[in-house]
Amino acid sequence: MTRKAFVPAVALFAVAFVFVVALGRGVAVETPDAAYQQDFEKWKAEQTEDLKANWLSLAGLFWLKPGANTFGSDAGNAIVFPKGPAHAGEFVLEEKSVSIYLVPEANATIEGKPTSVAKLDPDISNQPTKVEMGSLLFHVIVRGDRVGIRVRDRDSAAAHDFKGMVFYPLDLNFRVTGTWVTSDGRKKVAIPTAIGDVSEELPPGTVRFKINGSDVTLTALGGDPKTGLFFVFNDATAKSDTYPGGRFLDTGPVNDGKVVLDFNRAYNPPCAVTPYATCPLAPKENRLTVAIPAGEKFDRAAHAHH
Repeated sequence: MTRKAFVPAVALFAVAFVFVVALGRGVAVETPDAAYQQDFEKWKAEQTEDLKANWLSLAGLFWLKPGANTFGSDAGNAIVFPKGPAHAGEFVLEEKSVSIYLVPEANATIEGKPTSVAKLDPDISNQPTKVEMGSLLFHVIVRGDRVGIRVRDRDSAAAHDFKGMVFYPLDLNFRVTGTWVTSDGRKKVAIPTAIGDVSEELPPGTVRFKINGSDVTLTALGGDPKTGLFFVFNDATAKSDTYPGGRFLDTGPVNDGKVVLDFNRAYNPPCAVTPYATCPLAPKENRLTVAIPAGEKFDRAAHAHH
C-alpha cells in the first residue's frame, strides 16, 4: 500500500474510532444549530445570575429554638452570624411566628427604614420580611415544622469568584419527546430533601419516553401541564459526573399529550453549591439506571460540603 493510499485509510479509521469509542454509545452527536445554541447560552447566563444572586451568596442557615435566640458575630450567641456586630439582638420564636429585637448598634433596616422591633413574615408568605445589616441580608424560612433564619452576604467571595456552570457538550439526542400520563390523584410520592425531611406529595403525572436506547418513566414533582412541568431526577452519571442528589429539569407545556424534555438543560439544585439550601432530591421513582450524559455537571472537589 502506497503512502498516498494509506493516508485516507487512516483518516477513515480515525472517523470510525471517534464515532464508536469517543462518543461511547455508538450514536453520532446531533449538534444543534446556531439559534438553539444562542438560546441555550441565554438560558445558562440567567441560571448563572440566579446562582450568584440567590444561592452562592448564602452565608448561613440557622434553625430557631422556641423562645429567645440571641444572634451576632460573637461565639457566645445562640446564633453566630459570619460577620457584623458582636451582639445584634435576638429572634423570638412563638409557635411559627418570629419577632426580632435589635440593639441600636446593629444599624439594621427593613425596607430601608431603621428598625429595632418587628414581626418577620416568612418565605412561605407572599412578601417575606427582609432585614438588612451591613452587607448581610436575612429572612425567616419555614420548612415543615422547622423555622429558621437564612442569611445572605452581598459581599460573598463564593459569588464573586464563581467561574460558571459546567455542562456536557450540547447533543440533541438528549432532547426527547415523551408521552404525558396525568395522575389519577391516588398515589403520593415521597420526596426527600437536603436537610433530611421527607414530604409526601401528589404528583401531577408521569412522562414516558425513550432515551439512549432505554424506555424511561419520570414522575413530575410540580408544575402544570398547561404551562410547564418540573422534575427532579438522577441517573447513572451521578456516580462520577453529576450531582448525586439529582438534577432539576423544567419543560414547556404539554401539547396533544406530548411534552419535550431537553436534558441539555438539566441543572443542579441549589444544594449542589451551598450547604444552606433545603432543596428536594430525586425520589425513588426518578432514580434512573440509564446514563444521561447531558446537562450540568458537578464538581465534587469544588463543593467539599458534599
